[in-house]
Amino acid sequence: MSLLFRWLLRIAAGLVAMVVAAVALVYFLASQSLPDYDQTLEVDGLSAPVEIVRDNANVPHIFGASDPDVFFGLGYAHAQDRLWQMTMLRRTVQGRLSEVFGKRTVTVDKLLRRLDLYRLALQSVEAQDDYTKAALKAYAAGVNARLAEVNEEALGRGAPEMFLFNAPVAPWQPGDSIAIIKLMGLQLSGHLEEEVLRARTSLMLEDPARLSDILPDDPGSGIAALPEYASLFPDLPRYAETIPMPEDPLSPFPRRGLAGASNAWTAAPSRSASGGTLLANDPHMGFSAPAAWYLARLELANGGVIGASIPGVPTILTGRSDRLGWGLTSSYLDDQDLFVEKLNPDDPEEYLTPDGYKRFQTRPSIIEIKDAPPITLTLRWTENGPVLPGTFYNLGTITPRGHVMSLSWTLLSPRDTSMSASMALMNASNVREAIAATEGFIAPSQNLSLADRSTIAMKTIGAMPKRDPRHHSKGRLPSQGWLPENRWQGRLPYSSNPEFVSPAGGLLGNTNNKIIDRAFPEHVSFAWGDTQRVHRWEKLMQDREVHTRDSFIEAQLDTVSFTARSLLPLIGADLWYTGESAPEGTPERQRQIALALLAEWNGEMNEYMPEPLIYAAWIRALQKRLIEDDLGPLADEFKHVEPLFIERVYRDIDGASAWCDVRQSAPVETCTDMARMALDDALIWIAERYGSQLESLRWGDAHQAAHDHQVLGEVPLLRYFVNIRQSTSGGDNTLQRGRTSGEDPNPFLNIHGAGYRGVYDFADPDSSVFITSTGQSGHFLSRYYDDQAQLWRRGEYVPMSLDAELARAAAVGVTHLIPR
Repeated sequence: MSLLFRWLLRIAAGLVAMVVAAVALVYFLASQSLPDYDQTLEVDGLSAPVEIVRDNANVPHIFGASDPDVFFGLGYAHAQDRLWQMTMLRRTVQGRLSEVFGKRTVTVDKLLRRLDLYRLALQSVEAQDDYTKAALKAYAAGVNARLAEVNEEALGRGAPEMFLFNAPVAPWQPGDSIAIIKLMGLQLSGHLEEEVLRARTSLMLEDPARLSDILPDDPGSGIAALPEYASLFPDLPRYAETIPMPEDPLSPFPRRGLAGASNAWTAAPSRSASGGTLLANDPHMGFSAPAAWYLARLELANGGVIGASIPGVPTILTGRSDRLGWGLTSSYLDDQDLFVEKLNPDDPEEYLTPDGYKRFQTRPSIIEIKDAPPITLTLRWTENGPVLPGTFYNLGTITPRGHVMSLSWTLLSPRDTSMSASMALMNASNVREAIAATEGFIAPSQNLSLADRSTIAMKTIGAMPKRDPRHHSKGRLPSQGWLPENRWQGRLPYSSNPEFVSPAGGLLGNTNNKIIDRAFPEHVSFAWGDTQRVHRWEKLMQDREVHTRDSFIEAQLDTVSFTARSLLPLIGADLWYTGESAPEGTPERQRQIALALLAEWNGEMNEYMPEPLIYAAWIRALQKRLIEDDLGPLADEFKHVEPLFIERVYRDIDGASAWCDVRQSAPVETCTDMARMALDDALIWIAERYGSQLESLRWGDAHQAAHDHQVLGEVPLLRYFVNIRQSTSGGDNTLQRGRTSGEDPNPFLNIHGAGYRGVYDFADPDSSVFITSTGQSGHFLSRYYDDQAQLWRRGEYVPMSLDAELARAAAVGVTHLIPR
């Protein structure tokens, strides 16, 4: 027995030693790609030495003898910290993910190939001005200098992920950076899906008047009545079959409600305690690890600029110089239209145009697939744009037999000068120069908030399609592509884009709300973003005569839900304090406890409080009960609560209370009945997941921010090292926005919000602050992978200074790039 024990002990010790050795080997190989920030390196492509000073937040401050050399340094720094992220962005827009990930990403690749974004980006290089061409070329050379260093020095293939998903990395080229901007435009687009959903919903509803309830227009002047989609194409069946879009974490196609958001506000000197202008910006995108944003400072010939960049793109997209600050919010400009194209019954390779039948433009495209045979696609284009498959956002359910669907989109331009406009913005000295500089910006359309030392402004940038006033659906539904009145007629002049300069009240802001009310076709959009956050912003701004940097920070971090405060009195009007206390442990008693908690609640979506979870679960269950009998399977497309819908129902606007009656049941349910039953549903759901002690619930347990690694985030064990999960405050409709997933089993997981926050005070520019949601590095073994995450969660910031000596004084490393 002792002999057996000794052998078992030896085997166990050997296994432990093998595991330790394997872990040590993996760590050694992975750590080889950790960048050395303190070195001197000879590189090709520089005209003079470049210095990269990493401050104590690991933000690179880049100094060079010329602007191209500075952009070279940015390319090198981006590749040092985010090489895997950059190569994945490029592979995504190229439609080449399947070469690395196999069959799981074939659908994504097919859709990207059909949109043809990468080829359009390469064609757009020649449309850039000379300054931008030089910048793109130098930036690419900087990226390639890092690739060469990785290869020559055997630096762990540049990133740990490269060992698991080994594939050749092609040299960077100027068109790759333009392609990433186009990919960003895809991630921020939402009008295509809105058109499809509106058409599908109109086909399902028996009463057409109810369409304006579930898909309401934002408050403001109404529009002329639209035709029913069924009247445009009467042969379509009224059904709601759903063909799921790819839900892979690598898919860039946004789910409804996650196409873009953001906050930005500015104050003129008259409303600033310091006497200088103020600007705050927090753009919202899907969370990931690392974050989409990367902080950097560039010392250009016109002066320093500092703020947030996107790895792969050589510009500061939101930030400031000594003279000017700029921020971005999604404008919701309607820059996408779907067209139903009629096929020639005698030749399916032809489609109908105003001039008769024409042949599709076609081109083969081969998708290489890891461990599987390649696939050859035939890409087809009409005069309106690329032909899309029926699986794309369920287009097949609304496409008549003998027709296909095509897409017009400003992003699909082969002469996209958005990069040149971004470069010119960085070099602008004041508000007027910035507005003029961004005339060439095409897509994605944004509201550009601006502040120089004396003036504030907001300008919508991006190409506005020119539509015929006789357009059948006003761009809200797919329309007949062969009718000339439905087709685009170029673009509207830049002067048509909304512009606000030096308002009388001294304050400007945008929370994706409706900003202008103009008649079609200069309407900008019919489908805006959040209608709720702006009410809270208005109150916070008007509560103070003057503002400071800290009051702007307070507004960015505000977690009070105007939506909760306005809806709870409506849906609970007949439920508060009714009847005697019910026995302990009964459903009635749970309902009374919940109502008592909510009655004393001020709407603050605080992570430590139970009320936000009770409210969120109640309102979600209520919307589900209201719509599922009318919409059937289509109800699953409405994953987030539509506040205006709930309000219309409970105020019975234009008969909207009809939604409260369940059509399939004999009794006539009232809205009070629905509210009570929905609350019971919510409490059962909560008890199953978080327990029945309502007072001990925490919103943050359900509302965790999910900064997940897009590739390694689902790998067992490894996900605990690469994913960053945090309990967070806020919600769908708070200024500190934490958009929930809406997907079971974790519908309140926080997946979309402010990946970057910046606040700039031009009375004291060096007191400006910024933060990202994770950290600078994309390497999960780096101390800078998640060092900003806890600061971000707690609402803390990092100083934003253009003082070179201050950066050097606390530098964590200085890199010198020397021409070879």
